[in-house]
Amino acid sequence: MNQTDAKSSAGPVVRFREVSKIIGGKTLVDNLTLDVQPGEVFGFLGPNGAGKTTTIRMLVGLISMSTGDIQICGKSITTDFENAIESVGAIVENPELYSYMSGYGNLMQYARMRSNVSKERIDEVVAFVGLTERIQDKVRTYSLGMRQRLGVAQAILHRPKLLILDEPTNGLDPQGIRELRDYLRALAHKEGTAVFVSSHLLTEMELMCDRVAIIQNGKLIEVQKVQGDTGEGTEKTEVEVEFEVGDAAIAVQKLGAGEAKGGHLVIRIEHSDIAKINARLVEAGIPVSGIRVLKRSLEDQFLEVTGGVKS
Repeated sequence: MNQTDAKSSAGPVVRFREVSKIIGGKTLVDNLTLDVQPGEVFGFLGPNGAGKTTTIRMLVGLISMSTGDIQICGKSITTDFENAIESVGAIVENPELYSYMSGYGNLMQYARMRSNVSKERIDEVVAFVGLTERIQDKVRTYSLGMRQRLGVAQAILHRPKLLILDEPTNGLDPQGIRELRDYLRALAHKEGTAVFVSSHLLTEMELMCDRVAIIQNGKLIEVQKVQGDTGEGTEKTEVEVEFEVGDAAIAVQKLGAGEAKGGHLVIRIEHSDIAKINARLVEAGIPVSGIRVLKRSLEDQFLEVTGGVKS
């Protein structure tokens, strides 16, 4: 299943509806309403103490909600928990594995708890996470990255519609982080699984996620698409000119509001209008030395909406 097919299926995989958690008079999660779609990697960001882990614990049924409801594939975890959780695979921080057994033995042990996991499915997920050459080795000989990949294999054995990961890159080296990122994106975009991931690594989340939600003090602040390299949308564009910046701003005023920045002209326009800027400047007799798109990183956006509080 490709990403387009997955997203055309009926409805979100996860629906948070006015979910709150109050303990000892303190509101940890405040009226959270949010949808997670099939076939996307969805990032969940927030400073320490923002309510991320509390939300994940409610999502997998480890703690109850004070108010509201969470539905997974249309089934409420409050009134139909067994059927709702059937669609879920999860790793909270580090996967729990039997280190004295082989990787294959671990997967077989987990498969025995499920009625629909065949040997062919085990072989399929082993190949998917790139452990074919080491799957018969004892888990105690695995690197942390290999353990994480085995954990992902275990979590997706039963073909869950939703994979939940809480800080999955903790302790991984750069190669392990990249491998995990590639597996998760392939899982979402090729198999249509919704991947719900919480992490402190904003740069990594920018590379991994299709959308991110930012939560602070238990409240949902913003949900936004993660800018890719598609060249679409409205961005700040910096134009380097050889005449006075003010003259250049007048020349392109119909395309966007110009502002002087360090001797350059900065305007916000659609990407498709960049060529028009160049033409307008040339027509006005203003030589252009360079044009480049200025993109804000996910970290910049995160710090902006949280008031400078890092995750």
